[in-house]
Amino acid sequence: MKIALIGNRGHISYVFAGLHRVPDVEISAITSGSEDSPENLLNACRRYGQNPILCDDWRTMVEEVKPELVCVDGPFELHALMTAELLKKNIHVFCEKPIALDLSQLALIETARKSSKAHLRSMVGLRYDAAFLHAYRLVKDGAVGKIKFIRTQKSYKLGKRPDFYKHRATYGGTIPWVGSHALDWIIFFSGGEFESVTAFHNREDNQNHGDLEMVAHALFVMKDGVIADAGIDYLRPSTAVSHGDDRVRVAGTKGVIEVIGNQVHLINGDGDVIINPPPADRDVFSDFVLELTTGRTALVNDEETMKLAKAVILARDSADKGKQLFFE
Repeated sequence: MKIALIGNRGHISYVFAGLHRVPDVEISAITSGSEDSPENLLNACRRYGQNPILCDDWRTMVEEVKPELVCVDGPFELHALMTAELLKKNIHVFCEKPIALDLSQLALIETARKSSKAHLRSMVGLRYDAAFLHAYRLVKDGAVGKIKFIRTQKSYKLGKRPDFYKHRATYGGTIPWVGSHALDWIIFFSGGEFESVTAFHNREDNQNHGDLEMVAHALFVMKDGVIADAGIDYLRPSTAVSHGDDRVRVAGTKGVIEVIGNQVHLINGDGDVIINPPPADRDVFSDFVLELTTGRTALVNDEETMKLAKAVILARDSADKGKQLFFE
């Protein structure tokens, strides 16, 4: 499969992490997709034995190289435009999340999808983290019974962020950026549909990062009655060992399972155990490629990709407006 890369502002590393599982993939071309220097991206390709051509313009790159799949990781505000144009050309898209910054951008993608033969996935790599993947499989096997409540957490170090994080127009908000992972876990574990969201966020004490919200919280009611919430913040101390503190708690009629610190804690009628999960046997990039090339079903699909995009946008809009919003 011939692929091309646009930018490296987020999780383009997922592509490189999955290359060993899909040896027939060739990175044929790259571009920054913006004023960003492509040097780091080009060097990363070479470290993984890839020798792509470097293009100045992403549209020209697509026309000349004719890739089967394009990985979009350029400016956040261009994700939707790039994705829609690629889908119209029947080119598969692996896009950084969020794939759109507002509902009008999301509508562009939805319109393109209706007439496209191509598939779309966002970079929800934390579904494939060993602990979360193992917990998911236990939940699907009935370890906690019927799910009633899901709580997720994303806590990051703030550090010093590039200027595009300081403006809503180019950042999109902390709920869409950091919260995408937390909301995706809700989709992943519940398998349900969102009914409503009530959210809050605050940008105070953001150390001169402009519009960037330091804390956020979103409460969801699912159509099947499950209650779910997501706590999101940039308050992790700089002295912490890891950049992020990621957690999930799923409570059901037969037990509770939690993911904390790369371990899985399960308590149900069979006892109380702490599990060190085995290494993950899949990753988000190769899972998508293998679905396209072999037909093996991936752990995330196109519909969930769109569902997540709408959820993070509505949650952010709920926080902006200070009121509960409903999903149509």
